[in-house]
Amino acid sequence: MSERVNVRVLLVIGTEAEVVADVPPAEREAPVRFPASEIADAVGLEVGDLPGRALTAVVAAGDRLTDWRLT
Repeated sequence: MSERVNVRVLLVIGTEAEVVADVPPAEREAPVRFPASEIADAVGLEVGDLPGRALTAVVAAGDRLTDWRLT
């Protein structure tokens, strides 16, 4: 079964967005990179507007995040 999680986009580097769990910084693991355009298209924002945004996503097979949504 898929789980929806809270995440935050830290920054965009080139074509990739660095995403972390939306938890206190001391509890975060290393950022994971995802295609910024994929996230932006899913939530209806420009890529440049992603940094700092709180989102939710579904954890799919292989810990891949999908079904991005604004919170």
